[in-house]
Amino acid sequence: MIRIRQGKVVKVLTENPVMKEVLVAVEGGEARAVNYNLLTGPVAEGDVVVLNTTAVHKSLGSGGWHFVMANLSVRETDTEEAGHIMKLRYTPGQVKCLAVEEEESPYHEAINACASVEGLPVIVSTLHSMLPLIAAGIRAISPKIRTAYIMTDGAALPIWFSKMVRNLTGKGWIAKTITIGHAFGGDLEAVNIYTGLAAAKVAAKADLVIIGMGPGIVGTGTRLGFTGVEQGEMINAVHVMEGLSVAVPRISFADPRARHRGVSHHSLTALGRIALARAKVVLPELEIGKAALINEQLAESGITEKHDIVVEDGKPAVDLVKSEGIKVTTMGRDIDQDLEFFLTAGAAGIAGAKLI
Repeated sequence: MIRIRQGKVVKVLTENPVMKEVLVAVEGGEARAVNYNLLTGPVAEGDVVVLNTTAVHKSLGSGGWHFVMANLSVRETDTEEAGHIMKLRYTPGQVKCLAVEEEESPYHEAINACASVEGLPVIVSTLHSMLPLIAAGIRAISPKIRTAYIMTDGAALPIWFSKMVRNLTGKGWIAKTITIGHAFGGDLEAVNIYTGLAAAKVAAKADLVIIGMGPGIVGTGTRLGFTGVEQGEMINAVHVMEGLSVAVPRISFADPRARHRGVSHHSLTALGRIALARAKVVLPELEIGKAALINEQLAESGITEKHDIVVEDGKPAVDLVKSEGIKVTTMGRDIDQDLEFFLTAGAAGIAGAKLI
């Protein structure tokens, strides 16, 4: 169920062409809310809005934001954009987009003809916080590499929610964004991962691809109950499309939860059980004791036998992110607090770039 409350826009905090962050008066206090302009239309100070307050009420991971469901001060909005493919289908929020597969898309014929991405390197990640370090690793090898980011529907669905994506595209570290499944808002829209990969090849003209979900991975503490299992599924899809998979394991020695210490159980499951195709699994250079634990975990889970283990130095990526002033955290921990996590992502970016 949805917890719905009515509020009033007090102040616009930040805005860009696709969304506004606003301060709203609601339930006798003030709170922050997100309005997606292309979903619910524009909002302005004084507007009366309907808010989805569920996540904040339940102290879930939306970062303390309500979401505007409707603006009662603007009775009607129209859609003039091209396209016939609906995302969030059969919900009150279903949104129309022009998918690359559609006949009216300029890429229709090229997508239909693309049965292979012909050895295109594809870095398959899980947590959204890996993205800037992967991109930095690629950048550390060559700023001329044209990188496409495919955002899955495993977490946040609007790509607009990611400030990091806006930052990286603004810097030119990501050339094109592609949203697949029910994720939406990318430079290109695709129905599934297979046509998403085709779009990266023939529409985005990418030299290299990063696949990963947006902010807000879902986990339940169970063996299979997390959206990060998609990493294995994406590796399988890359194999079907004849690309080269580079997998980013989730590694941490700062996470207090035993199931995420060393190699996370998420990675052990996704790479050990779900992935049926071979991939390059990238590890960072680590001190002997930590490396020994990780190698033991990979061997016990069958990953060492199933995949190719590659070791790279992730430090150039970490140094680049710091020098560029990019602020990134994972589970509330910054680079210095969870260094191995970020070194792994950076190492994967470097390894992927070396395949070009």
